[in-house]
Amino acid sequence: MALSKAQKSLKKWTAQKWDYVSSKDKKKKNKRKTGRYLPESVRKSLTPAQKAATNRRKRAASKKGKKRAKYSKAIAKKVRNA
Repeated sequence: MALSKAQKSLKKWTAQKWDYVSSKDKKKKNKRKTGRYLPESVRKSLTPAQKAATNRRKRAASKKGKKRAKYSKAIAKKVRNA
């Protein structure tokens, strides 16, 4: 039995290496200071300015008690295509 389109997409999504944009070291960090969680291909394609902007946006939303912060249009496109 072949996988459906959704199953293929989920399989690809779970195979990606996800991590925090700001994690330079692998030590445990305070959750409020971790920033955006993205796949490796997207993290590598972001400019330093984009990384800083997306982390600021995520941290500001977290500070307000929100669990989710919207991606910018450019980053959302990269995540969809990752």
